[in-house]
Amino acid sequence: MTTVNQEAQEGELATVRFELNPVNTERLMNLSGQFDQHLRQIEARLGVEISNRGHLFAVTGHPHIVQKAINLLHNLYAETVHTTLNPSKLHLFMQEANLEQIAYAGDNVKIRTRRGYIRPKGFSQARYVQNIRNHDVNFGVGPAGTGKTWLAVACAVEALEQDEVRRLVLVRPAVEAGEKLGFLPGDLSQKIDPYLRPMYDALFEMLGIEKVNRLIEHNVIEVAPLAYMRGRTLNDAFILLDEAQNTTIEQMKMFLTRLGFGSRAVITGDITQVDLPRQQTSGLKHVLGILKEVPGISFTWFQGQDVVRHELVQKIVAAYERHDHQRGDA
Repeated sequence: MTTVNQEAQEGELATVRFELNPVNTERLMNLSGQFDQHLRQIEARLGVEISNRGHLFAVTGHPHIVQKAINLLHNLYAETVHTTLNPSKLHLFMQEANLEQIAYAGDNVKIRTRRGYIRPKGFSQARYVQNIRNHDVNFGVGPAGTGKTWLAVACAVEALEQDEVRRLVLVRPAVEAGEKLGFLPGDLSQKIDPYLRPMYDALFEMLGIEKVNRLIEHNVIEVAPLAYMRGRTLNDAFILLDEAQNTTIEQMKMFLTRLGFGSRAVITGDITQVDLPRQQTSGLKHVLGILKEVPGISFTWFQGQDVVRHELVQKIVAAYERHDHQRGDA
């Protein structure tokens, strides 16, 4: 019999204690995974904390999300009778459970910067922030306007101000919309600057222009094209690769191998807007298949409904998705 004990916590959090019966050590190990990796995967997905001693479990989080987590654990425990769980099967099980429909506790997921708090808008953004905080390598993939870059920069600023990292390295491939750098006016710096401007704008918004310029002068913040990363090892850094759909396979491998001790990396991109020459495969598309089962790496997939710009942007994205789907069926 399952027993439940709910305790109110500060900040409208709750802890619910319950049992998984019948008691079976092998099934409990199957549910938890090696080093509790399955439980940590559920925590990252739902934004809750899970602890257990044998068949006695406790889940802490926003009340209605806690109940979803408990239901999920009961269902997964039932699956252990005939299924050997692994991270991939667990991911698919949670996808089928439609957990994206869970309302998130917005007040409990927020990013602190010098200019105030930034709160995610919607479940996908909240999960994205939680993934960035809980993993060393993170992918945010989806259409424009879903907050991928903005939130990643916000998390980077928060990590810097809380002394979790010593520097920020924000990079982009200098390839967009079919343009070539050689045809743009100015010297190399002036040619590259427009590609990096969105990240500068986010930094200015969160830290102020004077503070950003001072940190850049002291090499605490570096905003640079991807090509400048070759041959380097970045320790104690928060590294953001933006517009990653425009990397080649070789560039993506080069970037991911720059990660040093004490560093975190976020890779963002929209695989539907690749501006590479047609004969080149996007490094982002390629790497998603290679790394999908590597422990310690998170993937957040944004959809058209996650767009937080003008309402017409969401409708435009949806129209393109329908068109691409119909063309694929033709």
